Amino acid sequence: MHEKVPGVQAQRQVVVVAVTKILYIFLSLLILIQSANAAVLPEDRVDVLYHNYDGGGITIDGPSVLVRKSIADKVSISANYYADNISSASIDAVTQASPYTENRVQQSLGVDYLNEKSTLSYSYTTSVENDFDATTNTFGITQEMFGSMTTINLSFSIGDNIITQTGNDAFLEYSDFKYYRTSISQVLSKNLLMALTYDIITDEGFLNNPYRQIRYLDDNASDGYSWESEIYPETRTTNAASIALRYFLPYRAALFGSYRYFTDSWGIKADTFEIGYEHPLEENWIFETTLRYYTQTQANFYADLFPFENPQNVFARDKELSTFTDINLGLGVTYEFDDESLYFFERGTANFYYTYMSYDYENFRDARVKTTPGTEPLYSFTAGVIRLYVSLWF
Repeated sequence: MHEKVPGVQAQRQVVVVAVTKILYIFLSLLILIQSANAAVLPEDRVDVLYHNYDGGGITIDGPSVLVRKSIADKVSISANYYADNISSASIDAVTQASPYTENRVQQSLGVDYLNEKSTLSYSYTTSVENDFDATTNTFGITQEMFGSMTTINLSFSIGDNIITQTGNDAFLEYSDFKYYRTSISQVLSKNLLMALTYDIITDEGFLNNPYRQIRYLDDNASDGYSWESEIYPETRTTNAASIALRYFLPYRAALFGSYRYFTDSWGIKADTFEIGYEHPLEENWIFETTLRYYTQTQANFYADLFPFENPQNVFARDKELSTFTDINLGLGVTYEFDDESLYFFERGTANFYYTYMSYDYENFRDARVKTTPGTEPLYSFTAGVIRLYVSLWF
C-alpha cells in the first residue's frame, strides 16, 4: 500500500518554518507602513503571484490571485485564490513512507467597513487537500488615535480542521484553534515608525501528524531500532511578542528590523531577529535585502531516538519540534510601471523576491545513514523560495 506523510501536515512543518515566517516579516512591515495611512480602505488592486519553495526534498509551487474592490468609499471586498502543488521526497517520506505528490487549494473572501477612524473587517478562508480540510473565520477592528499618530488593531480568528488518512477510510480526527492578535503601530517621528504585536494561539484536538513516527531502540530489528506512531498532547497554547522598527532615510531609502520572542506550552522557546535595507534607484526601481536569524529549543516530549517502545504518555520525533537554527538571506527588486504604459490601470509594479534558507538541527539525526543508532550525522538542509508577482491598481 502506498503511504506518505500528509501534505498539509508534512509541508506545514517545513513551510511554517520557511514561507510562513517570511510572510510574518512582511506582515510586520505592512503594519508599520499602514500606520501612516490608517483609517483608509485598502486600494482597489489586483495581485497575481507565483511562488516556489525547493529544499529538503520538497518542492512546492503554484499561483495566487488577489482582487480588492471598494464600494462607495465605505466598503472594500476582497477575494483570494491560492494553490500549492506539492512533490515530496523529504527525509520523513524517505525513511518512514514513500515520496508523493498532491495539491492544496485555499480560497478566501473578505470585507472591510470604514467608519470615520475605525475599520471593521471579516474574512472567511477554506483550505482543501486530500487528507486535511480547514475553515477559518477572522474578525478584526482597527482604530486610529491621537491625530493619526497611533493605530491599534485587534483581531480574532477561529478555525476548524478535519484530518483524514490516505489508505485508511476509518481514520477521522478533528482539531480547532483560536488566534488572538493585538498590535499597536506608532509614529515616533517623521522618519521613524514602530509596531508592537502580541499573539496568542490555542489549539485543541488531534494535533500530530497521523503518518509520522518515532524510532526506538530494538535489538531484534535489523537497523537496531523500530518505528511507532507519534502521540501528541491534545492541547497547545502559544504566545509571541514582537517589535518592529522602520526608519526612512532622506533619499527614499529605509532601514528596518524586528525581534520576535515565542514560547508555548510544549516547552519550545524561540527567538527571531531580522534586519533589512530598502534602496531606490532612479525613479522606477527599488532594491531590498534582508537577513533573518531564527533559533528554538525542543519540545519537552521530543527525542530523536527513544530507549524503548511506548516510552511515555506523549512522544514525538518531528524535526520541527527539535532544537535547530535557521538563517535566511533575502533579496528583492521592484519595478514601478509608468502610468502611460498601463492603459486601464492607474499604476503597477512587478516584484521579484528570492530567499535562501539554511537549517541546522542540533538533535535530529539523518536516519537514512545506516550506522549505530544515535550516531548518525545531524541533519541539515538548504532551501530557496521564489516569489514573483505583479500588482495593478485601478
